[in-house]
Amino acid sequence: MIRTGRADLAFDGIRTEFGLPSAFPADVQAEAEAAVSRSLGDRADFTSLPLVTIDPPGARDLDQALCVLRSGDGFVVHYAIADLGLFVTPGGALDAEVRRRGQTIYLPDGNVPLHPPVLSEGAASLLPGVVRPAVLWTFTCGADGIPTSVEVRRALVRSTAQFDYATVQASFDAGTPHPSVAALAEFGPLRRAYARERGAIELQLPEQEIEADGDGWQLVIRPRAEVDAWNAEISLMTGMAAASIMIEARVGILRTLPDPDADAVAALRKSAAALRVPWPAGVSPGAFLAGLDASTPEALALFSDATRLLRGAGYTAFSGSVPEVTTHAGVAAPYTHVTAPLRRLVDRFATEVCLAVTAGQELPSWLVEALPQLPSLMGASDSLASKVDRAALDLVEAWVLAGQVGQEFDAVVMRAGEDEAEIFVASPPVLAKCAGKRLPEGERVRVRLVEADPGERRVRFAAV
Repeated sequence: MIRTGRADLAFDGIRTEFGLPSAFPADVQAEAEAAVSRSLGDRADFTSLPLVTIDPPGARDLDQALCVLRSGDGFVVHYAIADLGLFVTPGGALDAEVRRRGQTIYLPDGNVPLHPPVLSEGAASLLPGVVRPAVLWTFTCGADGIPTSVEVRRALVRSTAQFDYATVQASFDAGTPHPSVAALAEFGPLRRAYARERGAIELQLPEQEIEADGDGWQLVIRPRAEVDAWNAEISLMTGMAAASIMIEARVGILRTLPDPDADAVAALRKSAAALRVPWPAGVSPGAFLAGLDASTPEALALFSDATRLLRGAGYTAFSGSVPEVTTHAGVAAPYTHVTAPLRRLVDRFATEVCLAVTAGQELPSWLVEALPQLPSLMGASDSLASKVDRAALDLVEAWVLAGQVGQEFDAVVMRAGEDEAEIFVASPPVLAKCAGKRLPEGERVRVRLVEADPGERRVRFAAV
């Protein structure tokens, strides 16, 4: 790991550049504080369920708690989601502010939360050992892991333990998983297999992360453990179920992504052929990518090329008729966001649609009016979050490499170009541009660092 060793490396410049708010307005904070003491209402009591949470270490904004149990030759999955609908009054100051923010923005030295921490890290968070209002999804699934029935209701829950991914993975590796997630080792692979059957597209690209290191920062690649993937499948299953509810009712908001166009698939096939990676006829792009060994440079290049398959994502609101595009190509099924309402605006509204529809109730007028506004609000928020994330990574890459200009590194060519390529340097883990005539895609190359400018947030290499 490469260390910066400096104490003055903060991200205030990025906050200023992108106009990120530093605090909540007084009326918003006051409304949030008052909402903490709001009555929980008439809810089903599921506090006896042994739910647990799995989140990054130290997380306080806990959206989800789960319990996966064997039932005969099938499974029962309970998935509790933080209920922001209790705390946010439609049309109030808090509602207006969270619509303006759209989602939590993550920076290494502190987040810009969607909701005031008194809610997102307090009264609405599914922290262990305390009774919390939640929206509880219950899935009864067959031996193949596919739901045969789905229930969603407002409930009272109490998480029994807070885990992080590494701890849960270690417990599985040791053969001592917590009883509430022990069945996940069977259920998760079934859902992963179902995703491959559907043709879901997953890109196993290196996931850069920034970690504190004493007085500075370091870049690391967080390995994705099996538990990460299994846990993600629970969220995907819930989003698929919510989308089905909306489509049947002909009202709601979907996360959509058109199927890859023929040219993008043809380009990926051409890359696979050039890299001598077999792609049998009749195998879908998703199945082909799922079969690659992610540790090889050829796979890294193909995952990079495959990003072209996943272009055009957005949110589609509808009422009265089903939209032309209902599916998400990455999921290979209709899908919507309902599992992260503490951190993402659209989830609260999508959840309210599901609750009203399954209860046989008309959607309230404030919800009907809000749905068509959400695609633009979330589109702007997603764009901002992506830019901030990239800016932070670019800045830390430049900090980490400053002082090493002229040194040589091993790299993999992820995407070729006429005069420069996109490369991945494994140590430190950096994604950057590299000058060089037609560098061979998917090959290991030797590169020299020619620029590391924190002021411009720019890192550049040249082929040796």
